[in-house]
Amino acid sequence: MQIKHNIEVTLFNPQIPQNTGNIGRLCVNTGIRLNLILPIGFSLEEKYIRRSGLDYWKFLDLTVYENWGQFVKDKNRNTLFFLSTKGKINFWECNFAAPNNSTPTQLIFGSETFGLTTEIYSDFSDRLFTIPMFGEHSRSYNLANSVSIVLFEAIRQIIYN
Repeated sequence: MQIKHNIEVTLFNPQIPQNTGNIGRLCVNTGIRLNLILPIGFSLEEKYIRRSGLDYWKFLDLTVYENWGQFVKDKNRNTLFFLSTKGKINFWECNFAAPNNSTPTQLIFGSETFGLTTEIYSDFSDRLFTIPMFGEHSRSYNLANSVSIVLFEAIRQIIYN
């Protein structure tokens, strides 16, 4: 049985094909659409993305956007949730439910190398969340791990509450 959640994962300018492949596999296994915002740091035809996504990649519900403007133009601001080390609000304090059931919740993650743009940080500072880090030498989590952590919290809130 295929379950489609009213959640989408969006990667803003991803740079590492193995992360995107792993996230694609996660999306297939959870019934979630994956959005990629160009430019990306690799070809979608590369063996690295195919290897990490395994045979799941052909089942992925994937949308590729040419740029940030194309992605955001038809989105409801209240459905956008940005995850970043620059966020001040813990993602556990976030209510991921979209304002209505017809508009998917958007979980947006920045590039592994530079995050999101200064403009996005400024325009959406009230929609910026973080995953807490407790290690003495913490800088950031792996992107695929971050998506997993936040996606399952969003699924828990939206589907199981």
